[in-house]
Amino acid sequence: MPEPVDLAAVLSTVDQPWSPRTVAVLNDYDLRVVHTHGEFTRHSHPETDEVFLVLSGSLTIRMDDGDVTLAPGQLYVVSKGTPHQPYSPDGAQVLLVEPSATVNTGDTPSELTAERRVV
Repeated sequence: MPEPVDLAAVLSTVDQPWSPRTVAVLNDYDLRVVHTHGEFTRHSHPETDEVFLVLSGSLTIRMDDGDVTLAPGQLYVVSKGTPHQPYSPDGAQVLLVEPSATVNTGDTPSELTAERRVV
């Protein structure tokens, strides 16, 4: 039987912002935790939606139709193909849910593109 995942313990091992860690796999989807701080690459995921659940701090998702700001305990789904740019001036801890093959920078590779890391 698998062990429970301690999200705080996993996040305590992550020393760089925007470096997601896969903490569990649900069917073909990764549950990833990430520290955010500052601006991320503006991008989209043409083939999939993306779920953001803020665990702590505050995260703003900039989109053409308006910004969405999330506080702890709030969740937002960015629809597939929607250009978005996560932004967190003071930092946040976030749980992401997306297909396992999803690249964090979507269709816009950058220096923030991270390899899939399973813990």
